[in-house]
Amino acid sequence: MTALSRTLGLSLAALFTFLPTLALAAEPAGAHDHTDHWVGWVCVALFVVAYALVVAEEWLKLRKSIPVLLAAGAIWILIGYLYTQLGDSAYVEETVEHSLLEYGELFLFLLVAMTYINTLEERNVFDALHGWLVSRGFSLRTIYWLTGLLSFFISPVADNMTTALVMSSVAMAVGQGRPKFVVVACINIVVAANAGGAWSPFGDITTLMVWQKGKVGALEFLALFLPSIVNWLVPAALMSLAVPREVPEAFEDAPRVKPGGYVVIGLFVFTIVMTITAHSLFHLPAVVGMMAGLGLLKLFGSFLNRRDMREISFLEEGGMRPDTAPQRTSAHPFNVFEQVARAEWDTLLFFYGIILCVGGLGTLGYLTVGSEAMYTGLGATQANVIVGFASAIIDNIPVMYAVLTMDPLMSHGQWLLVTLTAGVGGSLLSIGSAAGVAVMGQAHGQYTFFAHLRWSWAIVLGYVASILVHFWINAAAFAVIAAP
Repeated sequence: MTALSRTLGLSLAALFTFLPTLALAAEPAGAHDHTDHWVGWVCVALFVVAYALVVAEEWLKLRKSIPVLLAAGAIWILIGYLYTQLGDSAYVEETVEHSLLEYGELFLFLLVAMTYINTLEERNVFDALHGWLVSRGFSLRTIYWLTGLLSFFISPVADNMTTALVMSSVAMAVGQGRPKFVVVACINIVVAANAGGAWSPFGDITTLMVWQKGKVGALEFLALFLPSIVNWLVPAALMSLAVPREVPEAFEDAPRVKPGGYVVIGLFVFTIVMTITAHSLFHLPAVVGMMAGLGLLKLFGSFLNRRDMREISFLEEGGMRPDTAPQRTSAHPFNVFEQVARAEWDTLLFFYGIILCVGGLGTLGYLTVGSEAMYTGLGATQANVIVGFASAIIDNIPVMYAVLTMDPLMSHGQWLLVTLTAGVGGSLLSIGSAAGVAVMGQAHGQYTFFAHLRWSWAIVLGYVASILVHFWINAAAFAVIAAP
């Protein structure tokens, strides 16, 4: 048991030992405002401490799922205690099950997407793209623009973190001995990956949540294409002035895609199309189409497994491979379940903790208070712009989930706005998005928090410009009140 869990356990024990005698006001069954109750205060404190530990993950070496899982359990135990005293434990069960249903759909959706990405990685698709770019003999400025452009258009299908890691590896390979180039190229890639993810329901966790909630349709995300590309192009153009025009030495041998890699790409695209179609035409949850796509991948995976086994047997018996045949990185046959096992389980469990924590705070009434303060007090536009800045400091996932749980009455244009700001706001700081944090780890010592911060002024200009473009080209959407 960790020191944190021991401390948490002792704290809860003390609460349950000394505080049951406090009088609880008699209230009717159902949801209430418990923001002034000691249970509410303790739950907020637990969430704040847990999230502080998440932010400090790189320094503490504590996986981010651990504190939020502990906080989620403690928060709901306290809520259960509170509502048991009120005689309405059934309400707690109902609200927990609602949060679990939301998490279950998100979990299975992401598990399928991660499995496809892992399979593409295992088939050398990303390595081949990396090698092709490095071996072409492009200038540094051309590499700068190509990696940014590819990041913008790959992240709507693959997740922004994977896209940023692949493209930043290219920047580091061609920028060896050129740290200034690596810095601006990595910043450009992070901004492009986050911006690209904002105009697709599959590009980011926040857009996925907005789509699954029915706030924005799959094709309606295309309304954010121009604002998103402006969000990337403005800082990209400014930073490009710091990129030299020299041509690095080209690599001769590029990795090749393993057999079946291009078929997996096709299956992934088909799965996305099938998911969007089933959701739009038949109102089926998105997870249904994604799980069907996983079945297709498993079916093709069994074919790859048999093919690999035959090839391994052939080579073990002394067979000679033709020089033109794709080279295998290991003599291990393909196994789709290994790709499932390689999913980012820490991230998936982190989402469980976040959704349960935010759901618990919503049950206590904090999200209602926050909604009234932001969306009634400030107005939707100011609140949605603030969401973007908050995403850079905290994380866009809990921020967007909180907004969706508040469910403020807004126009369709405002829902598009908050989708945009939550998606691209994380680019303002290197720690504001999963893409930025991942690239900091990969380009350690070169792409740092302060290196990114030196160009934040340019990213802010892109952030403001994208909002203005959205108001301009999607003006009609602000007159349409979105369905609750």
